[in-house]
Amino acid sequence: MNIYVILKQTFDTEEKIILRDGEVSDDGVKFIINPYDEYAVEEAIRQKEQHGGSIVAVSVGPARAAEALRTALAMGADEAVLISDDRIGSDEFGVSQVLAAFFGKQSYDLILGGNFSIDNGSGQVAVRLAQLLNIPHTSSITKLDVNGGQAVVWRDAEGDTETVEVTLPALFTAQQGLNDPRYPSLPGIMKAKKKPFQQLGLDDIGVMEADIAPKTKRESLSLPPERKAGQILQGDLSAQAAKLVNLLRTEAKVI
Repeated sequence: MNIYVILKQTFDTEEKIILRDGEVSDDGVKFIINPYDEYAVEEAIRQKEQHGGSIVAVSVGPARAAEALRTALAMGADEAVLISDDRIGSDEFGVSQVLAAFFGKQSYDLILGGNFSIDNGSGQVAVRLAQLLNIPHTSSITKLDVNGGQAVVWRDAEGDTETVEVTLPALFTAQQGLNDPRYPSLPGIMKAKKKPFQQLGLDDIGVMEADIAPKTKRESLSLPPERKAGQILQGDLSAQAAKLVNLLRTEAKVI
């Protein structure tokens, strides 16, 4: 079975967000595999252990994303592909177009990814990719069973569970609870250094810059206001209620 994992490198969840000139500063920041993508990598390894085949980890991003791919190799992926080009932006439309061009030249049975990335949180790339490839897509899966050319998944549906059966090839995105990702072992880290690692640009996959022109534009970025100290209202209930309404109207401006 040919298994692919699409993953993204994101800030460590413990990092403090600092803005400089309207942009998030990454000076001295620790980067990791997007946590939801880790579930996808682990599930790919488990499916390979059951059914055989190979795992290719794929990322679209800057050169530093190679570190995330090497972590996936150390966990158990067989190959890695980094699609890196200064002409590729962060717009989900463009990223999905780049991935679709890459996958259009591959043979795949199963594509796995994270439910969403913890930085943008849009959850768009996977579903856009599935549409471009014209294959089934199921998001937020918490269980995956593959039997021949069919897959049965459990899908988290806002607290409930849906059971979905699809025909492969298909794309699934992982939700927390699908599995417990393994840590890379020392032998795995050493083996990762010798595994195939390919780096591609737009010219290599046959995509023109005009084909991935952004469909969205961020106008501004700012941190939420600092939290102010709370207030204790005095007086009887009617006086407190009147004071509360006045504060909500004049300071919070929510009514």
